[in-house]
Amino acid sequence: MSGKNILIVEDEKPIREMVGFSLGRAGFTVTEAGDISEAFECLAHQLPDLILLDWMLPGASGLELARRLKRDELTRDVPIIMLTARGEEEDKVTGLEAGADDYITKPFSPRELQARIRAVLRRSSSEDESGLVRIEGLELDTESHRVSANQTPVEMGPTEFRLLEFFMTHPERVYSREQLLDRVWGRNSFVEERTVDVHILRLRKALSPSGYESMIQTVRGAGYRLSSRV
Repeated sequence: MSGKNILIVEDEKPIREMVGFSLGRAGFTVTEAGDISEAFECLAHQLPDLILLDWMLPGASGLELARRLKRDELTRDVPIIMLTARGEEEDKVTGLEAGADDYITKPFSPRELQARIRAVLRRSSSEDESGLVRIEGLELDTESHRVSANQTPVEMGPTEFRLLEFFMTHPERVYSREQLLDRVWGRNSFVEERTVDVHILRLRKALSPSGYESMIQTVRGAGYRLSSRV
């Protein structure tokens, strides 16, 4: 799971830097925000794979941010771990009901936090601990950036790889061109929506020799999805 992007939203700079340093050493890519305004700036630039969200933030609470993210179609699938000094059961329930996927109470050890992050990432995707994503006989290795179909290597470009990785970690869900641009290219990319169609065609062409191109399905009037079902 190295290389996964973690957004840390924490107003206390020493804690933010400590967490960021330990996660960076563990192989994660880290983005930091000190408040909700900075968090939205980071989200506008790139959607993270997971958000570490402090309960108490200046201006508005982390709970309110969690609720807003879960209401937004573009961010509702991003897992959230709440960081807080509040350890009462009622507070934990409140955090989970706001949309948090897990909850860790301060103070915590870097090893515990890393373990929680990996557990939540595994639950929210098809990826296993080795970085492999498998659906039917199609396998994608996020560590080595290799794709194989029934153990036969599949060659494709870097954009097609990112597109396939997103589809394989979010199977059976339909995504519009706009959503795919946001999630794969990034919100600040100046790319036309029809570019998505071009890369979908290239991805299907790469998968065609192995017979897996039919997994990349067009949903009329809605977008695209990856599905093993016809």
